[in-house]
Parts: sequence; C-alpha cells; structure tokens
Amino acid sequence: MTTGATITAADVRAAALSLPDTTEKLAWGQPTFRVAGKIFASLGDDGTAMGVKCPREDRAELIAAEPEKFFIREGHDDHYAWMRVRLSALDGPDELAAILTDSWWQVAPRRLAAAHPELGAAGEGDG
Repeated sequence: MTTGATITAADVRAAALSLPDTTEKLAWGQPTFRVAGKIFASLGDDGTAMGVKCPREDRAELIAAEPEKFFIREGHDDHYAWMRVRLSALDGPDELAAILTDSWWQVAPRRLAAAHPELGAAGEGDG
C-alpha cells in the first residue's frame, strides 16, 4: 500500500541528481541518470515508471513479491540487470531514495562509492 504520497518524474529527477556525481542525459528520447557515464536509472517515456539496475538473480523475487510495484519490459529488460518500478506504487520519497541509491551503488566506481559511506552499501537495509 502506498502512503498517498504521489511520486512524480520530477521527484525521481531530484532524488537521482542528489546522488554524488550524477548527471542527466537524454537517451532513446528519455531522461537517464548516470554516474561515471554509466546509467543507473531512467524515466519511462510516459513518466509513470522508472528503470533501475537490479541484479538479475534478485529481480524475479522482487517482482514476485510486489508485482504491482516491480516489473520488466518483456523483450527489452530480459537479458539485462534492469527492472522497472511503477512510481504510483512507491511508498513515498524514502523508498524512492532507497531504490535509486541501491541502483547508484551498482554502477558507481568503487572509489566514489567509498567516498560516500553516508549512503550505506548496496544490499544494506531491510528491503
């Protein structure tokens, strides 16, 4: 269940750009968010979902546990460590930040990640 806080594309942009050394670049007609040139998040073309890095071995479990929140775009995400998140299903800004931070950790260079221990480490938390 959501808290009633509606997450928007603007919220995704602000949260992603708040992460260290993150830049925004248009690719495939969509905003993408990158660290060290590597994409860790993107906004869907209709602004209702975002794509994030997710280890393929964890993805099926997340989707099975919360199919209203997590999904893959068949034929597009199948072979990549990537999944989609419906913004309307997020519990609020804290969950948005946690998902984006986890995705950022997966692509951030080790040196940069080590310089930001305040962000926690990928895989930490109770989610």
